[in-house]
Amino acid sequence: MSTFKFLKLGFGIVVLFFTGNLFAQDTLHLSVEQAIATALQNNYDIQLSRNDSLVTAITYAYRNAAFLPQLNATGTIISNDNSQSQTYEGGVVKSRSGIKSHTANAGLSANWLLFNGFKMFIARNALNDYLEQGSYNIQNQISTTVSDVVKTYYDIVHQKQLLRSIEEQMTLSSARLQLAQYKLDIGVGIKPDVLQSQIDYNQQRASRVNQLAVIDQRKQDLNRLMNVRQTLLYDVGDTIPVDNSLLLSDILNSLNETSPQLLLARKNIDVAKINVRLARADLYPTVSFTSAYNFARTNNSSVVNPAFQPLLNTNRGLNYGLTASIPILNNFRTKQEIKQAELAVNYQQLVYENQQSTLNRDVLNAYRSYIAQKEIVDISDSSVSFARQNLYIEKERYRIGNTTYIELRQAEQNVAEAETTLITARYNLKLAETDLLRLKGALVRRQ
Repeated sequence: MSTFKFLKLGFGIVVLFFTGNLFAQDTLHLSVEQAIATALQNNYDIQLSRNDSLVTAITYAYRNAAFLPQLNATGTIISNDNSQSQTYEGGVVKSRSGIKSHTANAGLSANWLLFNGFKMFIARNALNDYLEQGSYNIQNQISTTVSDVVKTYYDIVHQKQLLRSIEEQMTLSSARLQLAQYKLDIGVGIKPDVLQSQIDYNQQRASRVNQLAVIDQRKQDLNRLMNVRQTLLYDVGDTIPVDNSLLLSDILNSLNETSPQLLLARKNIDVAKINVRLARADLYPTVSFTSAYNFARTNNSSVVNPAFQPLLNTNRGLNYGLTASIPILNNFRTKQEIKQAELAVNYQQLVYENQQSTLNRDVLNAYRSYIAQKEIVDISDSSVSFARQNLYIEKERYRIGNTTYIELRQAEQNVAEAETTLITARYNLKLAETDLLRLKGALVRRQ
């Protein structure tokens, strides 16, 4: 319930604030916080998980009803219009038509289960575990959805940065084309340099068109996660912020207490143990208190034989007592259910251990990627600086005729490759950070 309240109240306020601006205009700037808030409000997977949790919450609200008796009231009113004929010994016949009678029956029955092997108490206390199980399911789904939104959002930023790199290469190719054409016009250049510059420029124009299509596709993916209309127009940020302070020891030390996956797996073990207790409860007798009050009244307007048939008949009475059902032999069904329930506990224990092992592996792999991408970002950042310096030198040398066209073109390609490596490394670093926070269960709190 704590997660559900957090989702409904905490993010509800955020969504009401942001979505009022988010969809009030045709084109807007969408932040990652707005994307997350909208997805948490609209995402189908979260809504389905929330609905399952609400069903359990309703059952939990009426958890003490199992200790109350069951009361049922019945009532019947019947009217008859009959003709009756009776023949007695000696040939005496008595008949009468138009005999009207009215019958009224009413009853109140009670059944109060007093003992069933403590099954009532076990089932009531189990509802709290079911509620926590639903809460962990929601937390897990929220964490997964937020992770998907963050990755998709920054993939759009990533693709935008690649688009800017392509546009920068277009600018360089255009400048190289003008310079090659100028050198050809004054007689110090050659036609193939002009043609190659034009080819490079056209290829980059085609790459730009393709990159715009990729960005639009990524936005459609984000729209699906946010569950908004596919025609919504918006722009995203330009940078990919990264937390460089994550430590492996901090993540592993708190993993068992913060990971929604492990919390859910442990709760599944608790629920399986409850099912064993419920199965064992069938070995005990069942004792119930039963009681009933009945009232019957028949009113006849006339009778054929007044000596033996009453005009008015009334009957009322109260009965009560105890009923007991003692299990003696039921084809060993109860023993089978107990053994099956115990096997389910062992199964859930294995699932938990497997989940724990898988989670530790995923954390280690994500952290290795996190460290590697940080190093690649540092290396690529300096490479971009060196490539730009080299490009400036080559442009000046080509302008005065001290270098070849091929060397200038190679210098431009070096800048493009260095920038692409840096942009991709930053995005991969964000993916690794997001995975680490999701596995730890801290992703929602960080956003």
